Amino acid sequence: MSLSDCANVADLREAARRRLPRVVFEYVDRGAEDEISARSNRAAFERWRFRPRALVDTSARSQGVDCFGRAWSLPLAIAPTGMAGLCWFEGDLALARAAARKGIPFIQSCMSTTAMERVAAVGDGERWFQLYLGRDRETGRRLVERARNAGFQALVVTVDSAVHGNREYNAKNGFVIPFRLTRRNFVDGLTHPRWMLDTLVQTLVRNGVPRFGNLEGEGRGTAVASRTVAQAVPPRDTLTWDDLRWMRDAWPGQILLKGVMHPEDVPAAIAAGCDGLIVSNHGGRQLDRSMAPLDALPDMVAAAAGRLPVFLEGGVRRGGEVVTALALGAHAVMVGRTTLYGLGAGGEAGVRRALDLIEHEIDQTLALIGCPSFPDLRTRGVLVAHEPPR
Repeated sequence: MSLSDCANVADLREAARRRLPRVVFEYVDRGAEDEISARSNRAAFERWRFRPRALVDTSARSQGVDCFGRAWSLPLAIAPTGMAGLCWFEGDLALARAAARKGIPFIQSCMSTTAMERVAAVGDGERWFQLYLGRDRETGRRLVERARNAGFQALVVTVDSAVHGNREYNAKNGFVIPFRLTRRNFVDGLTHPRWMLDTLVQTLVRNGVPRFGNLEGEGRGTAVASRTVAQAVPPRDTLTWDDLRWMRDAWPGQILLKGVMHPEDVPAAIAAGCDGLIVSNHGGRQLDRSMAPLDALPDMVAAAAGRLPVFLEGGVRRGGEVVTALALGAHAVMVGRTTLYGLGAGGEAGVRRALDLIEHEIDQTLALIGCPSFPDLRTRGVLVAHEPPR
């Protein structure tokens, strides 16, 4: 399936499924345990419907938003997604380039296989760095210093991962840390020759054994197959708001919390010096049976009361879903799997295709509901709750 034949993100997902080995595709695609959270993230959008306004001049439609004094061309950012280099050779660079061309931020994962300095050097796009805080503040301080020196504008601190989620499919597929080559995943790779040649072989020949480029180890990051990689990933189950206040003192730019879902956490985040919140359940990959971010969004927006922007991440595959989130108060939307599907299907061109499709669908939706700009969404009563027929 060529990229031009992909009419929507679902088509890109199918193209990625065909090209990627099962071990890689399921790492991208699946959720924790019984995947109730992952399914709920998508189902939440089905509980809302548009009630269009008629005879409205929508010819001057705009998708631009302002965030922290900077203009975005779309109400989107690419969410942090670890090990994107398994989907495409130097996948993080492809994601960063696509985001820069679209005029939206790219959030680099702490668990990337590309060093942050290389990502920061791609074009003139806006770059944010995602961080897992650990018990060892010195390790965190060094990462923050690297991000600051590289020119990242914002720090995204993920707080929904006190322990690792129970992703049983990874173990079944042999995708474990440290990575171990098994007969099953070796055969899996051989049966996907395009991926083997374009991604794995290129990586091995040009960059050597894949590494977590932003973890400590050997000056170039820690190899994914290293016996020490588990020690390089810091424990996170002792963290408190005090750690966030320490990070506030260490970082001069904006700090956003990713993975907040409870409105009673909002005042604490503000008191700790946060500049933004990302309502997310880690794509359903951490806590199964978590409520959907879209369901949590209205209460989070109400608790923030305009004191800081609230973003949504989780389950978005269509432009109409972006518009739904904005109508419920989101400042913008983060997309993760959506752009990874594009990356797995066709590298940077596939990521651009995913973003183009979402942009086109947002534009269509705004025209059809009679709202030429996003502020109109909250004043014209175009979104209503929907109770499915019994």
